[in-house]
Amino acid sequence: MPKYLIAASYTGEGLQGLRKDKAVARRQAITTAIESLGGRLECEYFALGEHDVYLIADLPDTVSAAALGIATSATGLVRTHTTALMTAEEVDRALGKAVNYRAPGR
Repeated sequence: MPKYLIAASYTGEGLQGLRKDKAVARRQAITTAIESLGGRLECEYFALGEHDVYLIADLPDTVSAAALGIATSATGLVRTHTTALMTAEEVDRALGKAVNYRAPGR
């Protein structure tokens, strides 16, 4: 199943909700949302810096990853940025594909 890195940033109001719900309850809400799409939360970390939360999740496909991002961001309480992750073997397969590409100006 494809893996995705999800970085999330709470708004001020979202942080007030986090303070009320607590981090463990938010993790359960995230786990429930991911599982409702047929996925699995691999790990979750809260962080200092540009984003408040980082997740690694297995999701069935890009459409499911997009649905998760849209549903969470639509609340207006959190913004997400989702990145598809690849294994070394997947990168090697990509490196082995022939691509007919011409660089700009060449």
